[in-house]
Amino acid sequence: MNSIADLGDLRGRKVLIRCDLNVPLDGDRITDDGRIKASVPTLTKLLDAGARVIVLAHLGRPKGQVKTEFSLAPAATRLGELLGKDVQLAGDVVGESAQGLAEGLGDGEIMMCENVRFEPGEESKEEAERQQLAQAYAALAGAEGAFVSDGFGVVHRKQASVYDVAKLLPNAAGDLVENEVEVLKRLTDDPQQPYVVVLGGAKVSDKLKVIDNLLAKADALVIGGGMVFTFLKAQGHEVGKSLLEEDQVETCRNYLDHANKNSKEIVLPTDIVVAPEFKADAPATVVPADEMPADQLGLDIGPESALAFANVIRSARTVFWNGPMGVFEMDAFAGGTREVAEALTHVHGLSVVGGGDSASAVRHLGFSDDQFGHISTGGGASLEYLEGKELPGLAVLEGGDR
Repeated sequence: MNSIADLGDLRGRKVLIRCDLNVPLDGDRITDDGRIKASVPTLTKLLDAGARVIVLAHLGRPKGQVKTEFSLAPAATRLGELLGKDVQLAGDVVGESAQGLAEGLGDGEIMMCENVRFEPGEESKEEAERQQLAQAYAALAGAEGAFVSDGFGVVHRKQASVYDVAKLLPNAAGDLVENEVEVLKRLTDDPQQPYVVVLGGAKVSDKLKVIDNLLAKADALVIGGGMVFTFLKAQGHEVGKSLLEEDQVETCRNYLDHANKNSKEIVLPTDIVVAPEFKADAPATVVPADEMPADQLGLDIGPESALAFANVIRSARTVFWNGPMGVFEMDAFAGGTREVAEALTHVHGLSVVGGGDSASAVRHLGFSDDQFGHISTGGGASLEYLEGKELPGLAVLEGGDR
């Protein structure tokens, strides 16, 4: 992949940059600006080089329709605060407003197009529709323009602003994307041992290929979150009203057998925090993992398990964590996730928080980004990379599919 330096002198040239500004909102209030902050270093580099910067980004899933609740206005305002300069937001994606702002840019100035997913062609399965929109993006940059891919959270998508436009302009990976790839290569190519992978979240089915790929590389898989109940069921335990994927019970049983035969460790909780219903004020109790009441559901790993998980994590030289251990947004069920996050801050080696809910969890629980070796900006993209998949948004930067 080319880096920004390979694009040559950028002064006076328009640079399209795909950022990932898909931040959680409460009305117009951004509740976690981590992705916006992560975009600042590359944007600053471009602006300092005198580029005329045009930001492409998305928010939510408007599915090709203009919906005001998915406007990028809050992101543009926050980005301007972080950059210390005005970020002009176009009233459309590639229409008259965007074209006018792009034409009026001066050296070292920045604008943002509206949510690219307002355009039906952005996520179209039809290549011709995506290409038509990509040509409109490229036209904003003009004949001397360039494209920088810096939205790692979307590089696993074959979308117009990620994939197709990169074929039309001289392209490069932004610093954020370069850093993400470098870290993920350390997790897959030659990780320092012991190597521990911590997986949580709702479903086993979301993590099957990751487990398949990492069982061969990692020394231990630590399993929590909603997905753990399918593993407990595979051991023959009652899981009550907990989240359960019946069709994956046999798969989990096979994973446990494989680990046992190949001297790998799959660490499961020995106690569970349960409640009669999914509510923040539901009465919580701790029960052994093999004695869950039939009328309760598990909402977090128990304190004994949290301590055991933490000990395994602290003993590692490389840790990758994706998925919370419980319903961290509710105080009564946040203990497991907090303990895992705390343990990662004490790893003597590389600790990677794999984006998505995990990144939200550490910030929600009061941890700062610099307490971890790396916090990924792309949950789904990180997982697909670790599965061994080719990511279209990276392949096109490497000269694939051109």
